[in-house]
Amino acid sequence: MSFDDEGGLQVAERALFLWNNDHIVSLIAQNRSVIFPIIFEALEKNMQAHWNQAIHGLTANVRKMFLDMDSGLFEECQRQYEEKEAKAKSVEEQRELAWRRLEAVVEAKAAGEDMVLAN
Repeated sequence: MSFDDEGGLQVAERALFLWNNDHIVSLIAQNRSVIFPIIFEALEKNMQAHWNQAIHGLTANVRKMFLDMDSGLFEECQRQYEEKEAKAKSVEEQRELAWRRLEAVVEAKAAGEDMVLAN
């Protein structure tokens, strides 16, 4: 593990540990309509793919606390996240399709030029 990995891990752990502080949780709860939409994507990405089990577990705890605190807001953030992910996937698929079409045009043009050169 490089120094950067260890440093990033410590930052992530400390940020997630803030949720163990009752005063911080109270402040977050009071401002949840602003804070939750900001942090939701990071929580979901941690749940899906973080390599460190401690971070994964802390993230699961924070996510559950968020759900218990305001299930309606949680569900709205989840819906928005899923829409954003679906849109990103669609954009990526369109980009890949455009590249395949471009490659096909280039290959067809190259094959046509080879025929002309052969005559």
